[in-house]
Amino acid sequence: MLYFLSQYLTPFWGPFRLLQSHALLLAGGTFTAALATWLLLPRLWDRLPRDHGKAILKDMDGMKSAGKPTGAGLFVSLVALPVIVLFAPLAPWDMAAVVALYGAMLFGYLDDRSAVPWGELRKGLLDAVVSIAIAAFIFLGHSEEIGGSRVMVAWLPFVKGTTVFNGVGTWLIPGIAYIPLSAFILWFTMNATNCSDGVDGLAGTLTVITLAMLAVILYIVVGYRPVAHYFLIPAYAESARWAIVVMIVAGAFGGYLWFNAEPSKILMGDAGSRFLGILVATASLMTGNPLLVLFLAPVILVNGGGGLGKLVLLRAAKRLGFQIGDDSVIRRIRFPLHDHCKKNLGWSNAQVLMRFVLLQLAVMPILLIILIKVR
Repeated sequence: MLYFLSQYLTPFWGPFRLLQSHALLLAGGTFTAALATWLLLPRLWDRLPRDHGKAILKDMDGMKSAGKPTGAGLFVSLVALPVIVLFAPLAPWDMAAVVALYGAMLFGYLDDRSAVPWGELRKGLLDAVVSIAIAAFIFLGHSEEIGGSRVMVAWLPFVKGTTVFNGVGTWLIPGIAYIPLSAFILWFTMNATNCSDGVDGLAGTLTVITLAMLAVILYIVVGYRPVAHYFLIPAYAESARWAIVVMIVAGAFGGYLWFNAEPSKILMGDAGSRFLGILVATASLMTGNPLLVLFLAPVILVNGGGGLGKLVLLRAAKRLGFQIGDDSVIRRIRFPLHDHCKKNLGWSNAQVLMRFVLLQLAVMPILLIILIKVR
C-alpha cells in the first residue's frame, strides 16, 4: 500500500518517494513485524489453547510442553498480515497466494484447538487443496504465453535450459506439469517443517534462517537482472516484492522466538509450522526454480521429511514382500531426526538446536554455490 501511495504523497513532501524503494520497504516491514509481535504476543497468548504434551515421548521430556499456550502461529501470522499489506506491493495473483498461505495456517490452528487431533487423511487432503491452489495462483500470475500456450519460465539445478528467453537459457514448463510438481513440493515442505517442530526454537530458527537466505536470492540474485544474467538465470521482476513478504514473516517469527527460547513460554503449534513451511516452498517457487527448497532447507527437510520417506520405504518394502528387521539401520534411526539425537545420542534440547543450526549454516551456502554455479 505504501508503495502505491507514494506517488500521491511525494508532491506534498519529496522524501515520500523513498516509499518506492524495495530496500526501505523490506527493512521497515521486517522491523515493524518483529516489534509488533514482541509487544503484542505476551498480551494475547492467554487466549490460546493449551498444549497437551506428547505422552508417547514422556521419557524424552515430551510432557514438558503440556499446559503451555500453543497455536501462537495464529497471532504471529495475523500480526504479519497487515504489515504485508502495508509494505509489500503484491499483484492480485500473489495476494491470492498469500490468502491461501493463511488457509494452511488456519487449518493448523483448528487442529491445535481440536480436543481430538485431526486424522492424517483429513490433514493431508486439506494440505493438498491449499498446495494446489498456491501452485495454480503462481502459474496464473507468472506464466508466459509462448507459442500459443502458457508456460512457466524456469531454471533447474545443474543443467542449462534448452530455450533461450530474454537472452538466458531456460526451461518452459507447461501448467499440466508445473502445478502438480509445485503442489507436491509445497505439500512436502509444509509437512516436513511441521514434523521438525518438537524442540524449543528449532523449527522457527531453521526456517527464519532459510527465509533470510530466500530474501537475498529473491532480491539480489533473481530480482536484479545484471546479477541474474551473470549466473545465467532468468530475472523475475516480481521476486523482489516477495523478498519483502518473507522478511516480514521472518521478522514476525523472530519476535516470537524471543519467547520460544528454552525454556519456552509459548509454542507456535501447527498453525505456525505449517505456515512457515508452505511459505518457504512458495517463496522458493517465486525464484523460478521449483527445486530450490531442497538446497535452502536441507536440515528441515531431512529432519522432518525423513520420517515420511521412511514410512513410504517401509510400506513399499512390505508390499513387495521384503522384510526389514528391527535391528536394521532404517528401523533404528528415529524420525524426526531430533528425536533420534535426543533419545539415541543423548543430546539436550540446547545441543540439538545449536548443532542443527550450525549444520544449516554450514551446508546451505555450499549447496547454493553448487546450485548456482554448476550449470
